[in-house]
Amino acid sequence: MLQTIRLWFAPAPSIPQKPESEIQSLYPKFRFRVLESTFLGYTTYYLTRNNFSPVSKEIGEALSYSKTDIGDILAVTAITYGIGKFLMGALSDRSNPRKFMAVGLFLTAILNFSFGFANHYWIHLFLWGANGLVQGMGWPPCGRSLGHWYSVRERGTTFAFWNIAHNIGGGIVGVIASHSASQFGWQYAFFVPGIIALIGSVYLYIRLVDTPQSEGLPPIEVYRNDYPPEEKEDHEAELTTKQLIVEQVLMNKYIWLFAIINFFVYIIRYSLIDWGPTYLKETKGADLLGGGYSTFILEFGGIGSTILMGWVSDKFDGRRGMVSLLCIIPIFFAFLGILFNPPGSLWIDYVLFGLIGLFIYPPVMLLGVAGMDFTSKKAVGTAAGFIGLFGSLGRTAQGKGLAILATNYSWDVALSAILVSTLIAITLLIFSWNLRPRG
Repeated sequence: MLQTIRLWFAPAPSIPQKPESEIQSLYPKFRFRVLESTFLGYTTYYLTRNNFSPVSKEIGEALSYSKTDIGDILAVTAITYGIGKFLMGALSDRSNPRKFMAVGLFLTAILNFSFGFANHYWIHLFLWGANGLVQGMGWPPCGRSLGHWYSVRERGTTFAFWNIAHNIGGGIVGVIASHSASQFGWQYAFFVPGIIALIGSVYLYIRLVDTPQSEGLPPIEVYRNDYPPEEKEDHEAELTTKQLIVEQVLMNKYIWLFAIINFFVYIIRYSLIDWGPTYLKETKGADLLGGGYSTFILEFGGIGSTILMGWVSDKFDGRRGMVSLLCIIPIFFAFLGILFNPPGSLWIDYVLFGLIGLFIYPPVMLLGVAGMDFTSKKAVGTAAGFIGLFGSLGRTAQGKGLAILATNYSWDVALSAILVSTLIAITLLIFSWNLRPRG
């Protein structure tokens, strides 16, 4: 049985290379096809992952869940997502992304339906934890696909554009979840995204492709004459599991640096995604829809800046750490503004949420790209999974930690903890200031 599953997920085999005239015609079409399908697919993954937070307060009221209960659900999901992203990353590097990503989206749809039908805490904890695990099947196959179809010198710009899938998915899910819940009940915050995910899984299976060689095309390095430093001869060499995990990741000091930085960046990012709507409802007078729109503003605030900063990082020889540091500094002052903004001026909080979104998403994207810069394209999923694991641990820390601080002390204390995390991220990013791909 396991052997059958392994063979079904195996990468698509290479086929004889097409004539040069066909290569020049087909390559741009397939590149767009991969970018488009992974973009829409990952956007849909967000609809079934971030739909809990916008309605968590309403779920708590309906089922008598405390902040600690909600925090535990967020924490266990972050842990399983981190584990899933690392494990699934290693698996995706040895799998066909078309099948891998489509199956993951199908499974998360089923778990969303199940979550909506359940009404017991331990069942919800299990289901949302399982959802975090299969959500790990989303990013790694995207990284593998883009790493095979886009070369190193266009990586920052390409991933910057692709990365706004985070913002679009994360933004519209707040609106979809809150509107569905306000019209039909909290359960529909999971039913509606689940239906969209089922459709998306079929679309991915039909539309996404594997490597250029599986379509009769040369590797991207050959097509663009753009080889990573020190990798011209072996850029297509397959890696063993030991090489993927130990040599390319665990013994790579740069991957460790980016992973630790990502821990604190995710505390910043998810503090407002997981707790922002609840914070505004409890301290600033926002209603259900107002809390949902805060997520929309946060996510969409990062679209333009992510594209711009990805391009800037390419123009500065791939100095992703430098650009990330310059983005994190304004976030510290935005959190100070939220902390000291009194109730009654909700529009100021919305502006500051948008400002944080403007500056947090470039580092979120660039840290993942930096991981790719310092590893083989054959280990993209594994490296991204490892960096993502630390990010998920950061989300776990804030999900549980902010619940404890807000419950036992105050929201002001919780926001102060986020400010400390922001300062630590700034300090660590200083060490990445001069790092360039394979530098």
